[in-house]
Amino acid sequence: MDTRAFHKPVMPFSVCKNLFILPITDRLAEPVFNLRTNHHMQHEYAIETHNLSYSFSKTDKVIDSLSLRVPTGSIYGFLGPNGAGKTTSMKLLCGMLPGKHSNISLLGKPLDQCMPEVFAEVGTLIEMPSLYLNLTAYDNLRHLCILNGYDSSVIDPILETVGLAHTGKKLAKAFSLGMKQRLGIATAIIHKPKLLMLDEPVNGLDPAGIVEIRNLLIRLKEEHGITVFISSHMLSEIEKTCDHIGIIHRGKLRYQGTMEGLTNRPGLSKEVQFIVEDAPAAAEKLLPVFPGIRVLNNRAIQINIDEDVQVSDINRKLVELSIPVEGIEVKKGLEEWFMNMTNEK
Repeated sequence: MDTRAFHKPVMPFSVCKNLFILPITDRLAEPVFNLRTNHHMQHEYAIETHNLSYSFSKTDKVIDSLSLRVPTGSIYGFLGPNGAGKTTSMKLLCGMLPGKHSNISLLGKPLDQCMPEVFAEVGTLIEMPSLYLNLTAYDNLRHLCILNGYDSSVIDPILETVGLAHTGKKLAKAFSLGMKQRLGIATAIIHKPKLLMLDEPVNGLDPAGIVEIRNLLIRLKEEHGITVFISSHMLSEIEKTCDHIGIIHRGKLRYQGTMEGLTNRPGLSKEVQFIVEDAPAAAEKLLPVFPGIRVLNNRAIQINIDEDVQVSDINRKLVELSIPVEGIEVKKGLEEWFMNMTNEK
């Protein structure tokens, strides 16, 4: 391979194991002791689309008039059930599918006019990470440094950031799924991006792996100033990780705004969990009064109530029925609302 091609100032990006080989700039060659980039030109939205549509055939409209607004400096959750159009949208944002890229702006730059140069400031991980399984974490990143001309001094700080500095000579094929995912994220941030786009980053992970990825994404935003855009079908994880959210269903954007705005929507029900001594017995007594009561386990029941119903009134009813209450937890009924919305035809 003629490596001189990688040093041309402008070139079409190529793909090496699904990773973009980008033009080299002096900025990218700097050691990444701190991933925070210098935002001389701060744009209101890191990602913006205008009525973006896409079809694989004349009758199959996968994306329908999608207008995303991803605020700079946010963690934006792109939420939807499987088949809603999330991955197709991500591939369009990354320029991986043919289409009207004039409808897409990344970091304030029209994608059709600034591709591939804009990806010098964007990190992407679509679907599963593509890694060299017979190499260590360090050597995976070293391989990228050689291809792109980065200074190898970036590697140790990146491994420290993603929590893989301790892996030593362990090969990637021996990594857990969560470790592979974090190494994939390391490959996406090695060039100090301002924007990071991840497709289903916690899909298939165990609870510990999910927490590791969640904490990593929050650190990347808070400590390094990276705008994070993640797709997911897991509402509970989006609630814990993101400050902004867009909900897509059947290719259409059904909601967009802050998480706070979503949880404070008028008419949103509340999920109230009561800790009691004997949940099945308590549910049997309460069933005539609350037909939708659920037994969560031997000591917990859940009742969904309208926003205007007071939890204290329900607690009083339990006491009247001789059901001692040991604890109460109130949640907004986002899950029920989300399921109802995504079940609409």
